[in-house]
Amino acid sequence: RMAAAPPSYCFVTFPPCSKDGLVVFGKNSARPRDEVQEVVYFAAANHDPGSKVECTYIEIEQVPKTHAVVLSRPSWLWGAEMGANEHGVCVANEAITTREPASESEALLGMDLVRLGLERGATAKEALDVIVALLEEHGQGGNYYEDGSSCHPFQSAFLIVDRKEAWVLETSGKYWAAEKTTEGVKCICNQLSLTTKLDAEHPELRNYARSQGWWNGDSDFNFSEVFSLGDDHLACCSGKESLEKQSGEVSAQAMMDVLRDKDSGVCVDSESFLTTSSIVSVLPQDPSFPCVHYFTGTPDPSRSIFKPFIFVDDVKLVPKVQSPSFGNDDPAKKIPRFQEKPDRRHELYKAHEWARSLLENDQDKGQKLKRIMLELEKQGLEAMEDILTHTEVLDPAEVVDLFYDCVDTELKFFK
Repeated sequence: RMAAAPPSYCFVTFPPCSKDGLVVFGKNSARPRDEVQEVVYFAAANHDPGSKVECTYIEIEQVPKTHAVVLSRPSWLWGAEMGANEHGVCVANEAITTREPASESEALLGMDLVRLGLERGATAKEALDVIVALLEEHGQGGNYYEDGSSCHPFQSAFLIVDRKEAWVLETSGKYWAAEKTTEGVKCICNQLSLTTKLDAEHPELRNYARSQGWWNGDSDFNFSEVFSLGDDHLACCSGKESLEKQSGEVSAQAMMDVLRDKDSGVCVDSESFLTTSSIVSVLPQDPSFPCVHYFTGTPDPSRSIFKPFIFVDDVKLVPKVQSPSFGNDDPAKKIPRFQEKPDRRHELYKAHEWARSLLENDQDKGQKLKRIMLELEKQGLEAMEDILTHTEVLDPAEVVDLFYDCVDTELKFFK
Protein backbone atom coordinates (compact mmCIF):
# COMPACT_ATOMS: atom_id res chain seq x y z
CA ARG A 1 0.00 0.00 0.00
CA MET A 2 1.36 3.41 -1.02
CA ALA A 3 0.75 5.29 2.20
CA ALA A 4 2.96 8.36 1.85
CA ALA A 5 2.87 10.84 -0.98
CA PRO A 6 6.11 10.73 -2.98
CA PRO A 7 8.32 13.80 -2.77
CA SER A 8 7.06 15.85 -5.68
CA TYR A 9 8.72 19.23 -6.17
CA CYS A 10 7.46 22.54 -7.47
CA PHE A 11 9.40 25.82 -7.80
CA VAL A 12 9.00 29.42 -8.83
CA THR A 13 11.69 32.08 -9.13
CA PHE A 14 11.18 35.81 -9.46
CA PRO A 15 13.67 38.54 -10.29
CA PRO A 16 16.23 39.27 -8.99
CA CYS A 17 16.90 35.49 -8.89
CA SER A 18 15.64 34.85 -12.43
CA LYS A 19 17.01 36.68 -15.44
CA ASP A 20 15.69 39.48 -17.64
CA GLY A 21 12.46 40.22 -15.80
CA LEU A 22 11.20 36.63 -16.11
CA VAL A 23 9.17 34.56 -13.66
CA VAL A 24 10.21 30.90 -14.05
CA PHE A 25 7.96 28.10 -12.78
CA GLY A 26 8.75 24.37 -12.74
CA LYS A 27 7.23 21.16 -11.42
CA ASN A 28 7.95 17.45 -11.43
CA SER A 29 4.89 15.27 -11.03
CA ALA A 30 5.85 12.18 -9.03
CA ARG A 31 3.17 9.51 -9.45
CA PRO A 32 2.86 5.69 -9.51
CA ARG A 33 5.52 4.31 -11.86
CA ASP A 34 3.23 2.87 -14.52
CA GLU A 35 0.82 5.82 -14.72
CA VAL A 36 0.60 7.61 -18.08
CA GLN A 37 0.43 11.40 -18.15
CA GLU A 38 -0.96 13.20 -21.20
CA VAL A 39 -0.75 16.82 -22.38
CA VAL A 40 -4.13 18.25 -23.37
CA TYR A 41 -5.38 21.62 -24.56
CA PHE A 42 -8.90 22.98 -24.08
CA ALA A 43 -9.95 26.18 -25.85
CA ALA A 44 -11.78 29.00 -24.08
CA ALA A 45 -15.52 28.31 -24.07
CA ASN A 46 -18.88 29.83 -23.21
CA HIS A 47 -21.36 27.69 -21.31
CA ASP A 48 -25.15 27.78 -21.07
CA PRO A 49 -26.71 28.98 -17.81
CA GLY A 50 -27.35 26.08 -15.44
CA SER A 51 -24.91 23.73 -17.18
CA LYS A 52 -22.77 21.33 -15.17
CA VAL A 53 -19.21 20.08 -15.47
CA GLU A 54 -18.29 16.50 -14.66
CA CYS A 55 -15.02 16.42 -12.71
CA THR A 56 -13.20 13.20 -11.82
CA TYR A 57 -15.76 11.95 -9.30
CA ILE A 58 -18.49 14.58 -8.93
CA GLU A 59 -20.49 17.00 -11.03
CA ILE A 60 -20.50 20.71 -10.15
CA GLU A 61 -22.01 23.92 -11.54
CA GLN A 62 -20.26 25.23 -14.65
CA VAL A 63 -19.35 28.93 -14.97
CA PRO A 64 -20.49 31.11 -17.93
CA LYS A 65 -16.99 31.28 -19.44
CA THR A 66 -13.84 29.14 -19.10
CA HIS A 67 -10.33 30.22 -20.13
CA ALA A 68 -8.16 28.27 -22.57
CA VAL A 69 -5.88 25.85 -20.68
CA VAL A 70 -3.02 23.47 -21.41
CA LEU A 71 -2.67 20.66 -18.87
CA SER A 72 -0.41 17.78 -17.96
CA ARG A 73 -2.61 15.19 -16.29
CA PRO A 74 -2.81 11.54 -15.28
CA SER A 75 -4.83 10.27 -18.22
CA TRP A 76 -7.58 8.57 -16.19
CA LEU A 77 -8.82 11.71 -14.44
CA TRP A 78 -10.52 15.01 -15.34
CA GLY A 79 -8.25 17.47 -13.54
CA ALA A 80 -4.49 18.00 -13.86
CA GLU A 81 -1.28 17.78 -11.89
CA MET A 82 -0.11 21.05 -13.42
CA GLY A 83 -0.84 23.43 -16.24
CA ALA A 84 -1.31 26.98 -17.44
CA ASN A 85 -4.00 29.20 -18.90
CA GLU A 86 -4.11 31.83 -21.64
CA HIS A 87 -3.67 34.64 -19.08
CA GLY A 88 -0.26 33.46 -17.91
CA VAL A 89 -1.50 31.72 -14.75
CA CYS A 90 0.23 28.45 -13.78
CA VAL A 91 -1.00 26.06 -11.08
CA ALA A 92 0.51 22.87 -9.67
CA ASN A 93 -0.72 20.48 -7.01
CA GLU A 94 1.01 18.50 -4.27
CA ALA A 95 -0.56 15.62 -2.34
CA ILE A 96 0.02 16.12 1.37
CA THR A 97 -1.01 14.57 4.68
CA THR A 98 -2.10 16.60 7.71
CA ARG A 99 -3.54 15.95 11.18
CA GLU A 100 -6.96 15.93 9.54
CA PRO A 101 -7.41 12.50 7.90
CA ALA A 102 -8.01 12.92 4.15
CA SER A 103 -11.51 11.91 3.09
CA GLU A 104 -12.08 8.73 1.09
CA SER A 105 -15.53 10.05 0.12
CA GLU A 106 -15.60 11.13 -3.50
CA ALA A 107 -15.46 14.91 -3.83
CA LEU A 108 -13.06 17.18 -5.74
CA LEU A 109 -9.49 15.95 -6.11
CA GLY A 110 -6.64 18.42 -5.65
CA MET A 111 -6.02 17.83 -9.36
CA ASP A 112 -9.58 18.85 -10.24
CA LEU A 113 -8.99 22.07 -8.31
CA VAL A 114 -5.86 22.77 -10.42
CA ARG A 115 -7.89 22.65 -13.61
CA LEU A 116 -10.85 24.57 -12.16
CA GLY A 117 -8.51 27.30 -10.88
CA LEU A 118 -6.94 27.63 -14.34
CA GLU A 119 -10.24 27.57 -16.22
CA ARG A 120 -11.82 30.20 -13.96
CA GLY A 121 -9.00 32.48 -12.74
CA ALA A 122 -7.37 35.20 -14.89
CA THR A 123 -4.79 36.00 -12.17
CA ALA A 124 -3.06 33.93 -9.49
CA LYS A 125 -5.23 35.52 -6.78
CA GLU A 126 -8.42 34.81 -8.76
CA ALA A 127 -7.38 31.17 -9.18
CA LEU A 128 -6.74 30.94 -5.43
CA ASP A 129 -10.17 32.43 -4.67
CA VAL A 130 -11.79 29.93 -7.06
CA ILE A 131 -10.05 26.97 -5.39
CA VAL A 132 -10.92 27.93 -1.81
CA ALA A 133 -14.55 28.70 -2.72
CA LEU A 134 -14.91 25.27 -4.36
CA LEU A 135 -13.26 23.59 -1.34
CA GLU A 136 -15.81 25.26 0.92
CA GLU A 137 -18.71 24.22 -1.29
CA HIS A 138 -17.74 20.69 -2.37
CA GLY A 139 -14.85 19.54 -0.17
CA GLN A 140 -11.91 17.41 -1.30
CA GLY A 141 -11.66 13.63 -1.27
CA GLY A 142 -11.46 10.39 -3.18
CA ASN A 143 -8.77 8.09 -4.51
CA TYR A 144 -5.67 9.83 -5.89
CA TYR A 145 -4.57 6.67 -7.71
CA GLU A 146 -6.09 4.38 -10.30
CA ASP A 147 -6.21 1.55 -7.81
CA GLY A 148 -9.23 -0.69 -7.21
CA SER A 149 -7.67 -2.52 -4.27
CA SER A 150 -7.34 0.41 -1.86
CA CYS A 151 -8.11 4.11 -1.57
CA HIS A 152 -5.29 6.65 -1.36
CA PRO A 153 -6.80 9.99 -0.32
CA PHE A 154 -4.69 13.11 0.32
CA GLN A 155 -5.05 16.74 1.26
CA SER A 156 -3.71 19.30 -1.22
CA ALA A 157 -1.13 22.05 -1.50
CA PHE A 158 -0.88 24.35 -4.52
CA LEU A 159 1.61 26.71 -6.08
CA ILE A 160 -0.33 29.35 -8.04
CA VAL A 161 1.71 31.76 -10.15
CA ASP A 162 1.23 34.63 -12.59
CA ARG A 163 3.51 37.31 -14.08
CA LYS A 164 3.40 39.41 -10.89
CA GLU A 165 3.09 37.12 -7.89
CA ALA A 166 2.83 33.60 -6.55
CA TRP A 167 0.62 32.13 -3.85
CA VAL A 168 1.38 29.03 -1.83
CA LEU A 169 -1.97 27.56 -0.78
CA GLU A 170 -2.06 24.68 1.72
CA THR A 171 -5.25 22.92 2.70
CA SER A 172 -6.59 20.49 5.27
CA GLY A 173 -10.16 19.44 4.52
CA LYS A 174 -11.97 22.71 3.78
CA TYR A 175 -9.56 24.74 5.93
CA TRP A 176 -6.66 26.55 4.31
CA ALA A 177 -3.89 29.12 4.60
CA ALA A 178 -1.97 31.02 1.92
CA GLU A 179 1.16 33.10 1.55
CA LYS A 180 1.95 35.55 -1.24
CA THR A 181 5.41 36.07 -2.67
CA THR A 182 6.78 38.42 -5.34
CA GLU A 183 10.55 37.88 -5.22
CA GLY A 184 13.25 35.26 -4.77
CA VAL A 185 12.68 31.48 -4.90
CA LYS A 186 9.69 29.59 -3.53
CA CYS A 187 9.43 25.82 -3.36
CA ILE A 188 6.68 23.47 -2.25
CA CYS A 189 6.93 19.76 -1.62
CA ASN A 190 4.58 17.10 -0.31
CA GLN A 191 4.29 18.51 3.19
CA LEU A 192 3.10 21.69 4.85
CA SER A 193 5.52 24.62 4.64
CA LEU A 194 3.59 27.75 5.72
CA THR A 195 4.50 29.02 9.17
CA THR A 196 3.49 32.33 10.82
CA LYS A 197 3.45 34.60 7.74
CA LEU A 198 -0.04 34.09 6.34
CA ASP A 199 -1.49 36.57 3.85
CA ALA A 200 -4.91 34.91 3.63
CA GLU A 201 -6.66 32.12 5.52
CA HIS A 202 -10.01 30.41 6.09
CA PRO A 203 -12.03 32.68 8.41
CA GLU A 204 -12.54 29.84 10.90
CA LEU A 205 -9.03 28.37 10.63
CA ARG A 206 -7.77 29.38 14.08
CA ASN A 207 -11.04 28.62 15.88
CA TYR A 208 -11.06 25.18 14.29
CA ALA A 209 -7.45 24.48 15.33
CA ARG A 210 -8.30 25.58 18.87
CA SER A 211 -11.45 23.43 18.98
CA GLN A 212 -9.39 20.38 18.01
CA GLY A 213 -6.87 21.06 20.80
CA TRP A 214 -4.05 21.59 18.28
CA TRP A 215 -3.41 25.21 19.27
CA ASN A 216 -3.90 26.91 22.64
CA GLY A 217 -4.62 30.38 21.24
CA ASP A 218 -1.78 31.97 23.23
CA SER A 219 1.31 31.07 21.23
CA ASP A 220 2.04 32.34 17.70
CA PHE A 221 -0.13 30.56 15.15
CA ASN A 222 2.28 28.49 13.03
CA PHE A 223 0.19 26.77 10.36
CA SER A 224 2.47 23.85 9.57
CA GLU A 225 3.27 23.17 13.24
CA VAL A 226 -0.44 23.22 14.12
CA PHE A 227 -1.67 21.12 11.17
CA SER A 228 1.25 18.75 10.48
CA LEU A 229 1.51 15.18 11.71
CA GLY A 230 4.50 15.03 14.04
CA ASP A 231 7.62 16.72 12.64
CA ASP A 232 6.42 16.55 9.07
CA HIS A 233 6.72 20.28 8.58
CA LEU A 234 10.52 20.40 8.41
CA ALA A 235 11.98 22.02 5.31
CA CYS A 236 12.07 19.52 2.47
CA CYS A 237 12.97 21.58 -0.52
CA SER A 238 15.89 20.06 -2.35
CA GLY A 239 16.72 22.13 -5.41
CA LYS A 240 15.80 25.48 -3.85
CA GLU A 241 19.41 26.23 -2.89
CA SER A 242 20.76 25.50 -6.35
CA LEU A 243 18.23 27.98 -7.82
CA GLU A 244 19.14 30.60 -5.19
CA LYS A 245 22.84 30.20 -5.98
CA GLN A 246 22.20 31.17 -9.61
CA SER A 247 21.22 34.64 -8.49
CA GLY A 248 20.01 36.62 -11.48
CA GLU A 249 20.59 33.77 -13.90
CA VAL A 250 17.65 31.40 -13.47
CA SER A 251 16.23 30.63 -16.92
CA ALA A 252 14.11 27.84 -18.42
CA GLN A 253 17.31 25.81 -18.86
CA ALA A 254 18.33 26.26 -15.23
CA MET A 255 14.88 25.12 -14.06
CA MET A 256 15.06 22.07 -16.35
CA ASP A 257 18.46 21.18 -14.88
CA VAL A 258 17.03 21.26 -11.34
CA LEU A 259 14.04 19.08 -12.36
CA ARG A 260 16.44 16.55 -13.92
CA ASP A 261 18.57 16.18 -10.80
CA LYS A 262 18.23 12.66 -9.38
CA ASP A 263 20.95 13.05 -6.74
CA SER A 264 18.97 15.75 -4.93
CA GLY A 265 15.79 13.64 -5.03
CA VAL A 266 13.94 16.25 -7.11
CA CYS A 267 13.74 13.80 -10.01
CA VAL A 268 12.00 10.79 -8.44
CA ASP A 269 12.86 7.31 -9.67
CA SER A 270 12.04 4.70 -7.03
CA GLU A 271 10.48 1.26 -6.95
CA SER A 272 6.92 2.60 -6.62
CA PHE A 273 7.14 6.15 -7.94
CA LEU A 274 8.56 8.02 -10.89
CA THR A 275 8.54 11.58 -12.17
CA THR A 276 5.86 10.82 -14.76
CA SER A 277 5.82 14.28 -16.37
CA SER A 278 7.35 17.75 -15.98
CA ILE A 279 6.57 21.36 -16.81
CA VAL A 280 8.63 24.56 -16.99
CA SER A 281 6.91 27.89 -17.67
CA VAL A 282 8.51 31.23 -18.44
CA LEU A 283 6.31 34.23 -17.66
CA PRO A 284 7.76 37.59 -18.75
CA GLN A 285 6.78 40.33 -16.31
CA ASP A 286 6.28 42.61 -19.32
CA PRO A 287 2.77 41.66 -20.57
CA SER A 288 3.63 42.55 -24.18
CA PHE A 289 5.63 39.31 -24.39
CA PRO A 290 3.98 35.87 -24.55
CA CYS A 291 4.38 33.22 -21.84
CA VAL A 292 6.12 30.00 -22.93
CA HIS A 293 5.23 26.63 -21.35
CA TYR A 294 7.43 23.57 -21.83
CA PHE A 295 6.05 20.06 -21.29
CA THR A 296 7.74 16.66 -21.45
CA GLY A 297 4.56 14.52 -21.72
CA THR A 298 6.78 11.52 -20.90
CA PRO A 299 8.40 10.13 -17.74
CA ASP A 300 11.74 11.03 -16.18
CA PRO A 301 12.94 14.47 -17.33
CA SER A 302 16.54 13.21 -17.24
CA ARG A 303 15.67 11.26 -20.41
CA SER A 304 12.77 13.34 -21.72
CA ILE A 305 12.80 16.57 -23.64
CA PHE A 306 10.86 19.73 -22.90
CA LYS A 307 8.74 20.98 -25.80
CA PRO A 308 7.42 24.56 -25.98
CA PHE A 309 3.79 25.66 -26.15
CA ILE A 310 2.45 29.22 -26.59
CA PHE A 311 -1.21 30.20 -26.34
CA VAL A 312 -2.64 31.59 -29.59
CA ASP A 313 -6.07 31.25 -31.21
CA ASP A 314 -6.79 27.95 -32.98
CA VAL A 315 -3.74 26.23 -31.51
CA LYS A 316 -3.30 22.79 -33.06
CA LEU A 317 -4.27 19.81 -30.91
CA VAL A 318 -1.67 17.07 -30.49
CA PRO A 319 -3.29 13.61 -30.50
CA LYS A 320 0.14 11.95 -30.21
CA VAL A 321 0.45 13.03 -26.56
CA GLN A 322 -3.21 12.24 -25.77
CA SER A 323 -4.20 8.92 -24.30
CA PRO A 324 -6.96 6.84 -25.89
CA SER A 325 -10.45 7.72 -24.69
CA PHE A 326 -12.70 4.93 -23.37
CA GLY A 327 -15.79 7.10 -22.89
CA ASN A 328 -18.35 5.73 -20.45
CA ASP A 329 -16.67 2.30 -20.61
CA ASP A 330 -13.65 3.72 -18.80
CA PRO A 331 -13.08 1.68 -15.59
CA ALA A 332 -12.33 5.01 -13.84
CA LYS A 333 -15.96 6.05 -14.49
CA LYS A 334 -17.79 2.83 -13.71
CA ILE A 335 -18.85 2.03 -10.15
CA PRO A 336 -17.12 0.20 -8.50
CA ARG A 337 -14.17 2.03 -10.01
CA PHE A 338 -10.81 0.75 -11.21
CA GLN A 339 -11.80 -2.89 -11.62
CA GLU A 340 -9.33 -3.11 -14.50
CA LYS A 341 -6.57 -0.97 -15.97
CA PRO A 342 -6.82 -0.22 -19.68
CA ASP A 343 -3.76 0.59 -21.76
CA ARG A 344 -3.58 4.37 -21.56
CA ARG A 345 -0.23 4.81 -23.34
CA HIS A 346 -0.21 7.50 -26.04
CA GLU A 347 1.99 7.41 -29.13
CA LEU A 348 4.79 9.52 -27.66
CA TYR A 349 4.80 7.45 -24.46
CA LYS A 350 5.21 4.22 -26.47
CA ALA A 351 8.04 5.70 -28.56
CA HIS A 352 9.67 6.83 -25.34
CA GLU A 353 9.48 3.31 -23.90
CA TRP A 354 11.32 2.05 -26.96
CA ALA A 355 13.98 4.75 -26.52
CA ARG A 356 14.40 3.80 -22.86
CA SER A 357 15.03 0.18 -23.73
CA LEU A 358 17.59 1.35 -26.29
CA LEU A 359 19.32 3.46 -23.63
CA GLU A 360 19.41 0.46 -21.32
CA ASN A 361 20.47 -2.17 -23.86
CA ASP A 362 22.77 -0.36 -26.27
CA GLN A 363 24.77 2.32 -24.48
CA ASP A 364 26.35 3.82 -27.59
CA LYS A 365 23.15 4.10 -29.60
CA GLY A 366 21.26 5.24 -26.51
CA GLN A 367 23.74 8.02 -25.72
CA LYS A 368 23.76 9.14 -29.34
CA LEU A 369 19.95 9.36 -29.35
CA LYS A 370 20.02 11.29 -26.07
CA ARG A 371 22.48 13.82 -27.52
CA ILE A 372 20.24 14.32 -30.58
CA MET A 373 17.20 14.84 -28.38
CA LEU A 374 18.93 17.38 -26.14
CA GLU A 375 20.14 19.23 -29.25
CA LEU A 376 16.53 19.36 -30.41
CA GLU A 377 15.47 20.76 -27.03
CA LYS A 378 18.26 23.36 -27.19
CA GLN A 379 17.05 24.55 -30.59
CA GLY A 380 13.56 24.98 -29.13
CA LEU A 381 14.92 26.94 -26.16
CA GLU A 382 16.94 29.22 -28.44
CA ALA A 383 13.95 29.86 -30.70
CA MET A 384 11.84 30.76 -27.64
CA GLU A 385 14.59 33.03 -26.29
CA ASP A 386 14.44 34.91 -29.60
CA ILE A 387 10.72 35.42 -29.16
CA LEU A 388 11.22 36.64 -25.58
CA THR A 389 13.95 39.13 -26.44
CA HIS A 390 12.65 40.63 -29.69
CA THR A 391 10.47 43.67 -29.69
CA GLU A 392 8.34 42.87 -32.73
CA VAL A 393 4.91 41.46 -31.99
CA LEU A 394 4.63 37.67 -32.20
CA ASP A 395 2.88 36.40 -35.31
CA PRO A 396 0.42 33.73 -34.06
CA ALA A 397 0.80 31.81 -37.33
CA GLU A 398 4.44 31.14 -36.39
CA VAL A 399 3.57 29.28 -33.18
CA VAL A 400 0.12 27.80 -33.78
CA ASP A 401 1.74 24.42 -34.63
CA LEU A 402 4.68 24.82 -32.24
CA PHE A 403 4.03 22.04 -29.73
CA TYR A 404 2.56 19.78 -32.44
CA ASP A 405 5.70 20.13 -34.59
CA CYS A 406 8.04 19.50 -31.65
CA VAL A 407 6.21 16.28 -30.72
CA ASP A 408 6.26 15.22 -34.37
CA THR A 409 10.00 15.84 -34.68
CA GLU A 410 10.66 13.96 -31.44
CA LEU A 411 8.72 10.95 -32.74
CA LYS A 412 10.64 10.97 -36.04
CA PHE A 413 13.94 10.67 -34.15
CA PHE A 414 12.60 7.72 -32.18
CA LYS A 415 11.67 5.82 -35.33
